[in-house]
Amino acid sequence: MIQQVPLGTQGLVVSRQGLGCMGMSEFYGQGDDAESTATIQRALDLGVTFLDTADMYGPHTNEVLVGKAITGRRDEVQLATKFGNMRDPDDPRKRGVNGRPEYVREAVEGSLKRLGVDHIDLYYQHRVDPDTPIEETVGAMGALVEEGKVRYLGLSEAAPETIRRAHATFPISALQTEYSIWARQPEAEIIPTVRELGIGFVPYSPLGRGFLTGKVRSLDELAEDDFRRYQPRFAGDNLAHNVAIVEKIDAIAKDKGATAAQIALAWVHAQGADMVPIPGTKRRRYLEENAAALEIVLDADDLARLGEAGQAAGDRYADMTPVDR
Repeated sequence: MIQQVPLGTQGLVVSRQGLGCMGMSEFYGQGDDAESTATIQRALDLGVTFLDTADMYGPHTNEVLVGKAITGRRDEVQLATKFGNMRDPDDPRKRGVNGRPEYVREAVEGSLKRLGVDHIDLYYQHRVDPDTPIEETVGAMGALVEEGKVRYLGLSEAAPETIRRAHATFPISALQTEYSIWARQPEAEIIPTVRELGIGFVPYSPLGRGFLTGKVRSLDELAEDDFRRYQPRFAGDNLAHNVAIVEKIDAIAKDKGATAAQIALAWVHAQGADMVPIPGTKRRRYLEENAAALEIVLDADDLARLGEAGQAAGDRYADMTPVDR
Protein backbone atom coordinates (compact mmCIF):
# COMPACT_ATOMS: atom_id res chain seq x y z
CA MET A 1 0.00 0.00 0.00
CA ILE A 2 1.06 3.56 -0.65
CA GLN A 3 2.47 5.52 2.26
CA GLN A 4 0.31 8.06 4.08
CA VAL A 5 2.03 11.37 4.85
CA PRO A 6 1.20 14.66 6.59
CA LEU A 7 0.11 17.44 4.26
CA GLY A 8 1.02 20.58 6.14
CA THR A 9 1.19 20.79 9.90
CA GLN A 10 -2.50 21.12 10.76
CA GLY A 11 -3.19 17.38 11.02
CA LEU A 12 -4.24 16.42 7.49
CA VAL A 13 -2.79 13.07 6.40
CA VAL A 14 -3.07 11.91 2.77
CA SER A 15 -1.64 9.31 0.43
CA ARG A 16 1.88 10.11 -0.81
CA GLN A 17 0.44 10.55 -4.29
CA GLY A 18 -3.08 11.62 -5.17
CA LEU A 19 -5.40 11.36 -8.16
CA GLY A 20 -6.56 14.36 -10.14
CA CYS A 21 -10.06 13.66 -11.43
CA MET A 22 -10.66 16.69 -13.69
CA GLY A 23 -9.96 14.96 -17.00
CA MET A 24 -12.58 12.32 -16.29
CA SER A 25 -15.31 14.82 -17.08
CA GLU A 26 -13.90 17.22 -19.69
CA PHE A 27 -10.90 19.05 -21.15
CA TYR A 28 -9.06 15.93 -22.38
CA GLY A 29 -11.46 14.53 -24.96
CA GLN A 30 -14.35 12.13 -24.54
CA GLY A 31 -14.80 10.65 -21.10
CA ASP A 32 -16.05 7.23 -20.03
CA ASP A 33 -17.84 7.33 -16.68
CA ALA A 34 -17.64 3.57 -16.19
CA GLU A 35 -13.86 3.48 -16.72
CA SER A 36 -13.40 6.63 -14.63
CA THR A 37 -15.38 5.11 -11.78
CA ALA A 38 -13.31 1.93 -12.02
CA THR A 39 -10.15 4.06 -12.00
CA ILE A 40 -11.17 5.82 -8.78
CA GLN A 41 -12.03 2.54 -7.12
CA ARG A 42 -8.77 0.97 -8.28
CA ALA A 43 -6.95 3.97 -6.85
CA LEU A 44 -8.45 3.27 -3.44
CA ASP A 45 -7.44 -0.38 -3.73
CA LEU A 46 -3.85 0.72 -4.38
CA GLY A 47 -3.87 3.19 -1.50
CA VAL A 48 -4.15 6.31 -3.67
CA THR A 49 -6.77 7.84 -1.41
CA PHE A 50 -6.26 11.59 -1.95
CA LEU A 51 -8.82 12.55 -4.60
CA ASP A 52 -8.93 16.00 -6.20
CA THR A 53 -11.93 17.57 -7.94
CA ALA A 54 -13.60 21.01 -8.22
CA ASP A 55 -17.06 22.42 -8.75
CA MET A 56 -16.00 23.97 -12.08
CA TYR A 57 -15.00 20.63 -13.63
CA GLY A 58 -17.85 19.68 -15.92
CA PRO A 59 -19.04 22.09 -14.60
CA HIS A 60 -20.37 20.23 -11.55
CA THR A 61 -20.44 16.77 -13.15
CA ASN A 62 -17.01 15.74 -11.91
CA GLU A 63 -18.05 16.11 -8.28
CA VAL A 64 -21.09 13.94 -8.97
CA LEU A 65 -18.89 11.30 -10.61
CA VAL A 66 -16.40 11.26 -7.73
CA GLY A 67 -19.17 11.16 -5.15
CA LYS A 68 -20.79 8.14 -6.74
CA ALA A 69 -17.45 6.36 -7.16
CA ILE A 70 -16.62 6.56 -3.45
CA THR A 71 -20.04 5.44 -2.23
CA GLY A 72 -19.52 2.97 0.58
CA ARG A 73 -15.81 3.84 0.84
CA ARG A 74 -15.94 7.41 2.15
CA ASP A 75 -13.85 6.59 5.20
CA GLU A 76 -10.92 5.54 2.97
CA VAL A 77 -10.79 8.86 1.13
CA GLN A 78 -9.18 12.23 1.69
CA LEU A 79 -11.54 14.26 -0.47
CA ALA A 80 -10.48 17.63 -1.87
CA THR A 81 -12.59 20.00 -3.92
CA LYS A 82 -12.39 23.65 -4.93
CA PHE A 83 -14.63 26.67 -5.38
CA GLY A 84 -14.46 30.17 -6.80
CA ASN A 85 -13.37 29.57 -10.40
CA MET A 86 -16.59 30.56 -12.15
CA ARG A 87 -17.83 29.57 -15.60
CA ASP A 88 -20.41 31.33 -17.76
CA PRO A 89 -23.37 28.96 -18.38
CA ASP A 90 -23.76 30.46 -21.86
CA ASP A 91 -20.07 30.08 -22.71
CA PRO A 92 -18.17 27.64 -20.44
CA ARG A 93 -14.87 28.86 -21.92
CA LYS A 94 -15.32 32.18 -20.13
CA ARG A 95 -13.98 32.46 -16.60
CA GLY A 96 -14.67 34.61 -13.59
CA VAL A 97 -13.62 34.50 -9.94
CA ASN A 98 -15.80 34.80 -6.84
CA GLY A 99 -14.41 34.82 -3.31
CA ARG A 100 -17.22 36.70 -1.58
CA PRO A 101 -18.12 35.25 1.83
CA GLU A 102 -21.75 34.62 0.91
CA TYR A 103 -20.61 32.70 -2.16
CA VAL A 104 -18.25 30.55 -0.10
CA ARG A 105 -21.21 29.18 1.80
CA GLU A 106 -23.34 28.76 -1.32
CA ALA A 107 -20.52 26.90 -3.06
CA VAL A 108 -19.79 24.47 -0.24
CA GLU A 109 -23.44 23.51 0.08
CA GLY A 110 -23.54 22.72 -3.62
CA SER A 111 -20.36 20.63 -3.45
CA LEU A 112 -21.53 18.66 -0.42
CA LYS A 113 -24.77 17.81 -2.19
CA ARG A 114 -23.12 16.79 -5.45
CA LEU A 115 -20.47 14.72 -3.69
CA GLY A 116 -23.06 13.11 -1.44
CA VAL A 117 -20.97 13.63 1.70
CA ASP A 118 -21.41 15.45 5.00
CA HIS A 119 -17.95 17.01 5.01
CA ILE A 120 -15.06 17.86 2.69
CA ASP A 121 -11.57 16.98 3.91
CA LEU A 122 -9.70 19.75 2.07
CA TYR A 123 -11.52 22.78 0.66
CA TYR A 124 -9.55 25.03 -1.67
CA GLN A 125 -10.17 28.50 -2.99
CA HIS A 126 -9.54 27.67 -6.66
CA ARG A 127 -8.45 31.16 -7.70
CA VAL A 128 -7.93 34.28 -5.62
CA ASP A 129 -10.60 36.94 -6.11
CA PRO A 130 -8.84 40.29 -6.64
CA ASP A 131 -12.02 42.13 -5.65
CA THR A 132 -12.47 40.43 -2.27
CA PRO A 133 -9.89 40.70 0.53
CA ILE A 134 -8.41 37.28 1.17
CA GLU A 135 -9.17 37.73 4.88
CA GLU A 136 -12.90 37.84 4.10
CA THR A 137 -12.81 34.74 1.90
CA VAL A 138 -10.69 32.67 4.28
CA GLY A 139 -12.68 33.90 7.25
CA ALA A 140 -15.80 32.45 5.65
CA MET A 141 -13.94 29.24 4.83
CA GLY A 142 -12.76 28.99 8.43
CA ALA A 143 -16.35 29.21 9.63
CA LEU A 144 -17.07 26.07 7.61
CA VAL A 145 -14.32 24.25 9.52
CA GLU A 146 -15.83 25.34 12.81
CA GLU A 147 -19.21 24.01 11.65
CA GLY A 148 -17.74 20.65 10.62
CA LYS A 149 -18.59 20.98 6.93
CA VAL A 150 -14.91 21.24 6.02
CA ARG A 151 -11.90 19.85 7.88
CA TYR A 152 -8.92 21.66 6.35
CA LEU A 153 -8.39 24.67 4.10
CA GLY A 154 -6.32 25.17 0.98
CA LEU A 155 -5.47 27.77 -1.64
CA SER A 156 -4.67 27.36 -5.32
CA GLU A 157 -2.39 29.60 -7.38
CA ALA A 158 -1.89 32.20 -4.66
CA ALA A 159 1.06 34.58 -4.34
CA PRO A 160 3.34 34.54 -1.27
CA GLU A 161 1.86 37.64 0.40
CA THR A 162 -1.67 36.34 -0.17
CA ILE A 163 -0.69 33.01 1.36
CA ARG A 164 0.70 34.79 4.43
CA ARG A 165 -2.41 36.90 4.90
CA ALA A 166 -4.69 33.90 4.45
CA HIS A 167 -2.71 31.76 6.90
CA ALA A 168 -2.82 34.54 9.49
CA THR A 169 -6.63 34.58 9.18
CA PHE A 170 -7.19 30.84 9.50
CA PRO A 171 -4.61 28.02 9.23
CA ILE A 172 -4.02 26.88 5.67
CA SER A 173 -3.04 23.22 5.21
CA ALA A 174 -2.18 23.08 1.51
CA LEU A 175 -1.25 25.21 -1.48
CA GLN A 176 -1.91 23.79 -4.92
CA THR A 177 -0.18 25.04 -8.06
CA GLU A 178 1.41 23.71 -11.22
CA TYR A 179 4.85 22.20 -10.68
CA SER A 180 6.88 19.71 -12.69
CA ILE A 181 10.24 19.18 -14.34
CA TRP A 182 9.36 21.76 -16.98
CA ALA A 183 7.42 24.19 -14.75
CA ARG A 184 9.65 25.08 -11.80
CA GLN A 185 8.61 28.67 -11.17
CA PRO A 186 7.25 27.89 -7.66
CA GLU A 187 10.81 27.18 -6.48
CA ALA A 188 11.62 30.91 -6.41
CA GLU A 189 9.11 32.12 -3.81
CA ILE A 190 6.07 29.88 -3.44
CA ILE A 191 7.73 26.72 -2.11
CA PRO A 192 9.98 28.59 0.36
CA THR A 193 6.92 30.45 1.66
CA VAL A 194 4.77 27.39 2.27
CA ARG A 195 7.65 25.53 3.88
CA GLU A 196 8.28 28.44 6.22
CA LEU A 197 4.61 28.45 7.24
CA GLY A 198 4.20 24.67 7.52
CA ILE A 199 1.80 24.46 4.58
CA GLY A 200 1.82 21.37 2.37
CA PHE A 201 2.44 21.69 -1.36
CA VAL A 202 0.26 19.92 -3.93
CA PRO A 203 1.73 19.99 -7.45
CA TYR A 204 -0.92 19.73 -10.11
CA SER A 205 -0.08 18.86 -13.71
CA PRO A 206 3.10 17.08 -12.55
CA LEU A 207 3.06 15.37 -15.95
CA GLY A 208 2.71 18.64 -17.87
CA ARG A 209 -0.88 17.90 -18.90
CA GLY A 210 0.27 14.58 -20.26
CA PHE A 211 3.11 16.01 -22.33
CA LEU A 212 5.88 14.70 -20.07
CA THR A 213 4.62 11.16 -20.58
CA GLY A 214 6.12 11.29 -24.09
CA LYS A 215 2.83 10.19 -25.61
CA VAL A 216 2.04 13.56 -27.20
CA ARG A 217 4.37 14.70 -29.95
CA SER A 218 1.90 16.58 -32.18
CA LEU A 219 -1.58 18.07 -32.06
CA ASP A 220 -2.76 15.33 -34.39
CA GLU A 221 -2.62 12.96 -31.42
CA LEU A 222 -5.21 15.00 -29.50
CA ALA A 223 -9.00 14.81 -29.76
CA GLU A 224 -10.73 17.71 -31.48
CA ASP A 225 -12.25 18.88 -28.17
CA ASP A 226 -9.02 18.51 -26.18
CA PHE A 227 -8.25 21.88 -24.57
CA ARG A 228 -4.52 21.37 -25.05
CA ARG A 229 -4.95 22.16 -28.74
CA TYR A 230 -5.38 25.79 -27.70
CA GLN A 231 -2.64 26.03 -25.08
CA PRO A 232 0.59 27.89 -25.96
CA ARG A 233 2.89 25.09 -24.85
CA PHE A 234 1.40 22.78 -27.46
CA ALA A 235 1.66 25.23 -30.36
CA GLY A 236 4.18 25.99 -33.11
CA ASP A 237 7.81 26.45 -32.16
CA ASN A 238 6.95 25.92 -28.49
CA LEU A 239 5.91 22.36 -29.25
CA ALA A 240 9.25 21.53 -30.88
CA HIS A 241 11.18 23.04 -27.95
CA ASN A 242 9.11 21.11 -25.43
CA VAL A 243 9.45 17.80 -27.26
CA ALA A 244 13.21 18.15 -26.76
CA ILE A 245 12.66 18.27 -22.99
CA VAL A 246 10.65 15.07 -23.14
CA GLU A 247 13.39 13.35 -25.11
CA LYS A 248 15.79 13.97 -22.23
CA ILE A 249 13.29 12.47 -19.80
CA ASP A 250 12.84 9.51 -22.15
CA ALA A 251 16.57 8.84 -22.14
CA ILE A 252 16.65 8.50 -18.35
CA ALA A 253 13.50 6.40 -18.42
CA LYS A 254 15.20 3.92 -20.74
CA ASP A 255 18.21 3.75 -18.43
CA LYS A 256 15.93 3.01 -15.48
CA GLY A 257 13.62 0.59 -17.23
CA ALA A 258 10.76 2.96 -16.48
CA THR A 259 8.33 5.14 -18.40
CA ALA A 260 8.75 8.86 -18.95
CA ALA A 261 5.69 9.49 -16.77
CA GLN A 262 7.24 7.54 -13.89
CA ILE A 263 10.47 9.51 -14.14
CA ALA A 264 8.59 12.82 -14.18
CA LEU A 265 6.65 11.84 -11.08
CA ALA A 266 9.71 10.42 -9.32
CA TRP A 267 11.40 13.80 -9.88
CA VAL A 268 8.55 15.60 -8.10
CA HIS A 269 8.65 13.15 -5.20
CA ALA A 270 12.40 13.68 -4.91
CA GLN A 271 11.84 17.38 -4.25
CA GLY A 272 10.51 16.71 -0.75
CA ALA A 273 8.20 14.60 1.38
CA ASP A 274 6.02 17.67 1.93
CA MET A 275 4.95 17.53 -1.73
CA VAL A 276 1.99 15.39 -2.78
CA PRO A 277 1.49 15.44 -6.56
CA ILE A 278 -1.92 14.71 -8.04
CA PRO A 279 -1.38 13.30 -11.54
CA GLY A 280 -4.65 13.02 -13.39
CA THR A 281 -5.89 10.11 -15.45
CA LYS A 282 -9.17 8.55 -16.43
CA ARG A 283 -7.77 5.07 -17.12
CA ARG A 284 -6.72 2.32 -14.74
CA ARG A 285 -3.60 1.37 -16.66
CA TYR A 286 -2.15 4.86 -16.37
CA LEU A 287 -3.16 5.07 -12.71
CA GLU A 288 -1.20 1.91 -12.00
CA GLU A 289 1.77 3.20 -13.98
CA ASN A 290 1.74 6.47 -12.05
CA ALA A 291 1.46 4.77 -8.66
CA ALA A 292 4.52 2.64 -9.49
CA ALA A 293 6.58 5.84 -9.78
CA LEU A 294 6.83 5.80 -5.98
CA GLU A 295 9.14 2.79 -6.26
CA ILE A 296 11.67 4.58 -8.48
CA VAL A 297 14.75 6.11 -6.89
CA LEU A 298 16.59 8.84 -8.78
CA ASP A 299 20.24 9.34 -7.90
CA ALA A 300 22.12 12.64 -7.90
CA ASP A 301 23.19 12.20 -11.51
CA ASP A 302 19.62 11.52 -12.63
CA LEU A 303 18.37 14.60 -10.80
CA ALA A 304 21.13 16.75 -12.29
CA ARG A 305 20.29 15.59 -15.81
CA LEU A 306 16.60 16.25 -15.28
CA GLY A 307 17.38 19.64 -13.79
CA GLU A 308 19.21 20.53 -16.98
CA ALA A 309 16.35 19.41 -19.24
CA GLY A 310 15.04 22.95 -19.48
CA GLN A 311 11.80 24.81 -18.85
CA ALA A 312 8.70 24.75 -21.01
CA ALA A 313 8.37 27.30 -23.79
CA GLY A 314 5.02 29.07 -23.93
CA ASP A 315 2.55 30.35 -21.36
CA ARG A 316 0.59 27.89 -19.25
CA TYR A 317 -2.81 29.14 -20.42
CA ALA A 318 -4.18 30.93 -23.45
CA ASP A 319 -7.13 32.83 -22.02
CA MET A 320 -7.95 31.58 -18.54
CA THR A 321 -8.14 33.81 -15.48
CA PRO A 322 -4.60 34.92 -14.51
CA VAL A 323 -3.21 33.52 -11.30
CA ASP A 324 -2.69 35.71 -8.26
CA ARG A 325 0.85 37.02 -8.59
